[in-house]
Amino acid sequence: QVQLVESGGGLVQAGGSLRLSCAASGRTFSRYASGWFRQAPGKEREFVAAINRSGGITYYADSVKGRCTISRDNAKNTVYLQMNSLKPEDTAAYYCAADYADGPIITRSLYQYWGQGTQVTVSS
Repeated sequence: QVQLVESGGGLVQAGGSLRLSCAASGRTFSRYASGWFRQAPGKEREFVAAINRSGGITYYADSVKGRCTISRDNAKNTVYLQMNSLKPEDTAAYYCAADYADGPIITRSLYQYWGQGTQVTVSS
């Protein structure tokens, strides 16, 4: 069982940066692949970025490639999403996910554990 708690969201102007954090409970988080998804009002939850259990392999959605970096610190049971050059279209609730697998996993339905989300709002 893994519990995930996101933090770091907020209101930022276009072109700004935010770093989201996802803190996981449990001592075996290093055995879980993890990812970030986002959901804007009226839209489906979509993939943003994913990382394998060791942190050595990452995948990104085309919409954020070059602007976002996913990383993890297994000693701190935490996954991060650094977001730069933010755009108004990045506005959404951002969710952290994890699954007991090597990964990376980009398919939403394959993740078993989810956080409650953190809101990111980018003003123009």
